[in-house]
Amino acid sequence: MNVAKVVLVLSVFLVAMPVRSMQLSPMAGEQRSADRDAIRNHIDKIFQAYIQKNAEVIRATHAKDWAGFRNSSRTTVQGIDQYMDGANEFLKSPVKMTGYRMIEFNVIFYGDIALVPYVADVNYEYQGHTSPEKLRILDIYAKLGGDWVQIGSDTTLHPDSLAADLQQAQIMGPEERQELLTAREAVWRSWFSDDSSRLAELLPSELIAIDQSENWENRDEVLASSKDFVAKGGKLVRLEFPETQVQMYGYTAIVYSKYLYEIEIDGKRSTHSGRATEMFVDRQRKWVNVGWHLDSGN
Repeated sequence: MNVAKVVLVLSVFLVAMPVRSMQLSPMAGEQRSADRDAIRNHIDKIFQAYIQKNAEVIRATHAKDWAGFRNSSRTTVQGIDQYMDGANEFLKSPVKMTGYRMIEFNVIFYGDIALVPYVADVNYEYQGHTSPEKLRILDIYAKLGGDWVQIGSDTTLHPDSLAADLQQAQIMGPEERQELLTAREAVWRSWFSDDSSRLAELLPSELIAIDQSENWENRDEVLASSKDFVAKGGKLVRLEFPETQVQMYGYTAIVYSKYLYEIEIDGKRSTHSGRATEMFVDRQRKWVNVGWHLDSGN
């Protein structure tokens, strides 16, 4: 390559550098108000489509190769078809979005790409009841064919809404309630049979327990008392829970019950009854018993 060609190549490179650098430099939305407003209007169009449950508009406002996370996503959503699978679950449900209010809105441009973080209050209606929910969203927009379109997003519950949800009493479905009560009974039966491996699964290290005699026990002491009961020849004859009530908050369930059990030691049987308050936490889809208080009252 001769000197003239080298100079020409370098000149082209140096001229192009500022252009590329400029395209990658952040620019506040206020500096591109027309593009900012176009994106804001596009977001409003998406919200209105959800309010009207218009699947056609929802699909049209999202890019074919959309990628990101919906509010309930456990894995990455890739492509408009996967996105619409999640959207259609909401559209076909009895829950309705009735309105929204933008609380914070910001746009940062990088050439024809825009990052759009915002917070919105959204109202939902179900069976005549209206419930607000605050969303924290980061949308990604690209200018394709001269128009701004959403190419990705991450939608999550705002910490305020997440905390509020965890503080409210929840209604357990029949299957979830049965799983909880099965775990409750497994703790009792495992203790009476000295099933240490099963108890180790059901009782975490931070366990705090108060038994009928008002003794405070940790996990090691509970396991030791179970072993001691069986070592003395103890056997469980009967176990019943005549009455049970459950409260659930977030991932924590409180189980109130009346209990009755009959045991046999050295051929002699005895019946015991009382009340139990037990705390369970859902960890990785399994209920663990983090504490209890037993009394011998009727």
